Amino acid sequence: MAGLFRKVYDWLLRTFWATEMDVTLIGLQNAGKTSLLRVLSGGEFVIDTIPTVGFNMKKVTRGHVTLKCWDLGGQPRFRPMWERYCRGVNAIVFIVDIADVDLLPVAKDELHALMRQPRLEGIPLLVLGNKSDLPDKLTVDELIDALDLKIIGHREVSCYGISAKEETNLEAVIQWLMKWANR
Repeated sequence: MAGLFRKVYDWLLRTFWATEMDVTLIGLQNAGKTSLLRVLSGGEFVIDTIPTVGFNMKKVTRGHVTLKCWDLGGQPRFRPMWERYCRGVNAIVFIVDIADVDLLPVAKDELHALMRQPRLEGIPLLVLGNKSDLPDKLTVDELIDALDLKIIGHREVSCYGISAKEETNLEAVIQWLMKWANR
C-alpha cells in the first residue's frame, strides 16, 4: 500500500507542483561543460569527450525540480551565440578549467563581455572552477581574482571549485541552482 501511495504522491508532485527551470552552461572549450552535464544527469564521467558542436540539452531532475540545461560549445565560433541562449534563463553557469591558467584572460574577457549584455541583467551567475582534482590548479579565491568576479554587478554571483571527474561539490551546485527555481 505504501508503494502505491508513493507513486500517487510522486505523480501529483510532477503534475501540479513540478518546477522546470532553464540553465545555460557556458565556458571556453575543454572546460568540462559536457562532462559535468553528463555526470549531473546520472551518467558516467568519460575521459575522451567529443567537443560540443553548437549546443546540446539534457534535463536533470531533483525532487520536483527539473533543470533544463543547455550546454553550449566553447570554441570561438560558437561564443557569439552564448548571449541568445542566456536570455530569460533562471541561471547562467560559467565553467572554467582551473588548471589551465593560460586561458584565464580569454575566459575573463568572454565572461565580462557577456555579463555586460543588457538582456542578461539580473540573471544569477554561478562560476565553476572545474578540474579541482588536477595538480597546479587555482583555488576558488584565486579564480575569483583572476576573473575579476567582484566587479560583476546587477546579479548574484557565486563561485565554487568542482571536479566533474571526481564528482566533487556537485550537490552544492545543484542546491545553488534549485534555489532559483521559484524566482
